[in-house]
Amino acid sequence: MPDVSKIINGKKVMWDGVVYESEKEAQEVKQTYENDNFEVEMVEEEEKYLLYTRRVVTEIVLEGEPPA
Repeated sequence: MPDVSKIINGKKVMWDGVVYESEKEAQEVKQTYENDNFEVEMVEEEEKYLLYTRRVVTEIVLEGEPPA
């Protein structure tokens, strides 16, 4: 089973949980993630393809009343 998380280029990325049989299929999903503002790394292991993703927080939304 692939690692759930890895450090790639000094950044922690999380496996998306899918083992892709072809590079083409992985590239299509990678593009979808990138369109949703994820950083994506594709890794080939044992002739299968894995996608590791990372999303940078750009906004923090707080709900409720501030503490007194």
